[in-house]
Amino acid sequence: MASKRDYYEVLGVSRTASPDEIKDAYRKLAMQYHPDRNKAPDAEEKFKEISEAYAVLSDQEKRRQYDTLGHAGFDQRYTTEDIFRGADFESIFRDMGFNFGFGDLFSTIFGQRDFEERATRGRDLGYDLEITLEEAAHGTEKEINFKRIEKCDVCGGTGAAPGTSPRVCPTCRGAGRIQRANRSTFGTFVQVVPCPTCKGKGKIIDSPCPTCRGTGLLRKQRNITVKVPPGIDEGYQLRLQGQGEMSPESDSPGDLYVLIHIALHPYFKRDEDDLLYDLKIGFPQAALGAKVSVPTFDGNVEVDVHEGTQPGEVIRLKGRGMPRFRGYGRGDLLLRVDIKVPEKLTSNQKTLLEELAKEFDESVRKSHRLRF
Repeated sequence: MASKRDYYEVLGVSRTASPDEIKDAYRKLAMQYHPDRNKAPDAEEKFKEISEAYAVLSDQEKRRQYDTLGHAGFDQRYTTEDIFRGADFESIFRDMGFNFGFGDLFSTIFGQRDFEERATRGRDLGYDLEITLEEAAHGTEKEINFKRIEKCDVCGGTGAAPGTSPRVCPTCRGAGRIQRANRSTFGTFVQVVPCPTCKGKGKIIDSPCPTCRGTGLLRKQRNITVKVPPGIDEGYQLRLQGQGEMSPESDSPGDLYVLIHIALHPYFKRDEDDLLYDLKIGFPQAALGAKVSVPTFDGNVEVDVHEGTQPGEVIRLKGRGMPRFRGYGRGDLLLRVDIKVPEKLTSNQKTLLEELAKEFDESVRKSHRLRF
């Protein structure tokens, strides 16, 4: 599909639907669109769509991330296999007369060859990284620390003790799966199921590696450097290919997605590529004009405040904002003028202001400050 429909729309449920409501909606639609029951040209695509929607919305964590990130962000973080893994399809299809697990359903929807290709990649990982606005402006390198599952360096990921090797499973001959005929009220169906002898691994280990206990995998602490490009914004994900986890079925690791968070700045606010800054000046400077120093990420610059500048007026400094992410040029720095009113005045300052008020024909309270 060129663009995905909203998962809630696909299942015909509200965004506040309970897990039971989501399961009931999927069960009805699965009965309607299962390719073995519905021979319409679009039935298979419909079945894929509703199954993917159920796999996400029936999982509390995946549903939370989908609600937060939407399709674009969610699809960056999860492979199709990851989306389906862990979903409870077995009880639903058992009620329909089938005996499908995850692998069988995935094979039915995407084909056995495609399933095997997808299963050769490990699990993706996510990492939340906070940087400052200055670091976002200039780009930075950050060292991050996280745990991931890797191949055991003692056995090289085979799971067999050093000096030994796994042997090919005699039941499935290394395939990891066998075919099984299953009869139901809808007819006889051939299912591809994990091999019961080797439990889907295709191999048998007689002497397990003592370090990883035959799994071929270990959880390790890793430090890697993340390069953050200039102009990056809040919520962007950097994909670090091959920095994710291995799995027992995978030939290569998944990816690591680094989600960028930008800390609040003490005086700059960001508006896409522009920066906003509250420029506080005194009444004499606003009335008579002045040159004032303004901070930027490239150092302080002198700004001309014209005579008669009004509160709330905006002064635009071209090209002093954020770099355009993976583009050319920079945004602007917008200075919003705010007039400073002194809280304490000397006797001489009060006299001068009273005389000025008289010149402007404005009434003021003399010789004492207003109290509230």
